[in-house]
Amino acid sequence: MSEILEDDSPELSIVLPAHNEVTLLGSTVTNIVTGLEERAERFEVIVVENGSRDGTLRLARLLSTQVPSLRVLTLAVGDYGAALAAGFRAARGEFVVNFDVDYYDLAFLDRAVDLLRTGSSSIVVASKRAPGSLDHRPLHRRLVTLVFTTLLGSLFGMPVSDAHGMKAMRKVDVADVVERCKMTQALFDVELVIRAGRAGLKIAEVPAVVSERRPPRSPIWKRGLETIVGMVRLGLLLASEERRAQG
Repeated sequence: MSEILEDDSPELSIVLPAHNEVTLLGSTVTNIVTGLEERAERFEVIVVENGSRDGTLRLARLLSTQVPSLRVLTLAVGDYGAALAAGFRAARGEFVVNFDVDYYDLAFLDRAVDLLRTGSSSIVVASKRAPGSLDHRPLHRRLVTLVFTTLLGSLFGMPVSDAHGMKAMRKVDVADVVERCKMTQALFDVELVIRAGRAGLKIAEVPAVVSERRPPRSPIWKRGLETIVGMVRLGLLLASEERRAQG
């Protein structure tokens, strides 16, 4: 496998948050690493284990002994947003791509990194609502996404049709935005996209192909409630910052 030397920084950093992912982590890492090696890319994969109660951390460390391009970080608490932020900060690549263990697509990576290389965008998101997207999730999941993204657009002026999921970023452009983000869990990447838009960064979106590799881990009502509470907190945070900025 392609070895990343200390003095040979990768061009791509793939960040994989992992919370109780022992059943899928091995196949996901294998598929991503194999695909990138076939592309002759200089890359690293960063698994950010966070608060797992199964064998995820043990498996990640075992994989890192077998895959030279794999690095493992660990956080004590299960927090998707904190894992994304930690992986972004640790990334050595010019381009940082975040995948989920159960949701990744190297075709998106190819298209997104091509856009970043041209300098036309600082962030590229895979949108489940962009024209040409294929969302194979159950109807109720698609409806929740529609309601959520519509609210984000109307309340916060979100510059894209979908903020959750896969993203590719030019690290130097986005680093300051990441440090300003305060939200945790699933609202972190929403805040990231909103702040990036308000900072004037160019954000592109490409259609996503989505299918579930496993059932959702939490009831939809619980996730919906957490999202509503998070949106209120985000709104108060941004409003407070605007008041301070205005003196």
